[in-house]
Amino acid sequence: MNAALRRMMALCLAGAALAGCAGGHGGADAASDGASLQGSTRELRTASDQTSGEKRSSIRMQLAIGYYQQGSYAVALDEIKQAIAADPDSADAYSVRALIYTAMDEMALAEENYQHALRLAPGNPELNNNYGSFLCQVGRYQLGLAQFEQALKNPKYTSPVKALVNAGACSIKMKNLDAAERYLLEAQRYDPDLGATQANLARLYYERRDYPRAGFFINRLTTLAKPETWSAEVLWLAARIERKLGDTGQETAMVTQLRRHHPASPEFAAFQRGAFDE
Repeated sequence: MNAALRRMMALCLAGAALAGCAGGHGGADAASDGASLQGSTRELRTASDQTSGEKRSSIRMQLAIGYYQQGSYAVALDEIKQAIAADPDSADAYSVRALIYTAMDEMALAEENYQHALRLAPGNPELNNNYGSFLCQVGRYQLGLAQFEQALKNPKYTSPVKALVNAGACSIKMKNLDAAERYLLEAQRYDPDLGATQANLARLYYERRDYPRAGFFINRLTTLAKPETWSAEVLWLAARIERKLGDTGQETAMVTQLRRHHPASPEFAAFQRGAFDE
């Protein structure tokens, strides 16, 4: 998987709802499946083995990722279509197109692309994770959790913390807080400095009305990332937690960041109407 795609995938672990987004040309964790025979020696595929079509596809895919990150979804879609035309067997390209369609609110098309990517790279844990995140986003929680579990069972999965965090966030949406706690504490053991884990643990304990513990994880998050970089969702969560703890100074600080950086967000609208307990 190229570096640009990895950078884009990292963006999916931001805020409180987080997710991962990668695929593979047959799967990064299944690289050995792309091995070729040269004489009597079995060799793994490397960059020099790319066909001209794969190279053209990679260039187009990097362009698509750049436009996607800028929010230029129509241009990104055109670039990824050309990437797929150059290399129709690229699971990465279909995964990126699924992301673009999701951003464009074309959920049926996004799902078609995720499923096609998985047909090209069956058993790829990154794709299982990405598809699971999509399914939870559209409210199909049990199916999403099944995808996360499939990813976590794969011994070749190199980044299980992503699936653990996403499974935890999905479980919170289902109101299955015990399952969410198991997933998120396991994620914490893998990487105690991942902001997405802290944000989701804060949300979990807020939902349980364990406000001191929720405040602990919000404080932990402030040591890892400045509040001005947080999503509207996390800032609003933090403001409500501080309100429950009676810290009006911190509550005001969080609302100030929300007003400054996300004035058009639903979360700021909720603050304006005083909907602290919605």
